[in-house]
Amino acid sequence: MVSLVPSLTEAVAVSMPGALIAATDWCTHPPGLDVPRIGGTKNPKTARIAGLAPDLVIANEEENRPPDLDALRAAGLDVLVTHVRTLPQAFAELDRVLAACGVRSRPGWLDAAEAAWEAPPPFPEPRTAVVPIWRRPWMVLGRDTFAGDLLARLGVRNLYADHSERYPRVPLDELRAARPDLVVLPDEPYRFSADDGPEAFPDLPCALVGGRHLTWYGPSLTEAPEALARALRETGV
Repeated sequence: MVSLVPSLTEAVAVSMPGALIAATDWCTHPPGLDVPRIGGTKNPKTARIAGLAPDLVIANEEENRPPDLDALRAAGLDVLVTHVRTLPQAFAELDRVLAACGVRSRPGWLDAAEAAWEAPPPFPEPRTAVVPIWRRPWMVLGRDTFAGDLLARLGVRNLYADHSERYPRVPLDELRAARPDLVVLPDEPYRFSADDGPEAFPDLPCALVGGRHLTWYGPSLTEAPEALARALRETGV
């Protein structure tokens, strides 16, 4: 198998060690994964992948580009494309991917992840947030996103959840004027940090969260509710 999705790379590698024959440059988990790298999620080396002749290529409709997936299919490869916009979809797609990869029994981490999200630790009162994912230009989470669904389950409503776009560009002045209760700053796809991001919102509490906990669907889901809740609580709102 070849995986073009970092979170699915981790899910397959943990559940069926040795099954992956290649992954993207962005597939950082599990640590020490020793497989050939075939480019990024947006620019995979399709000819090299075809040359590896995998039984299956695992992709995602949001992370990977249709022209690349079409090129892999044209080379005669079987491409499984996942669709994940909510937590229930993530669990269903993980089951589908692992079954397609030949995992014979449901891995324990997947059961643990479902259990962890059955009663996540929410804010005592609902809060609103803006969630930048890029700057120069500023872009935020909009409607119908997996990350937005996770935050909602923790009692944090994405202020742009009803926007017509999924990842709208919103000027910084508008983000500030929206007056959310807090700003959630993940470290991917843009690597927001204590020194890069909070200074743009001097009058608002900012929560720095791990992108792997906010946007990945795989083994990280077992620790995500507590890790995200802890980062959100540290803002003091």
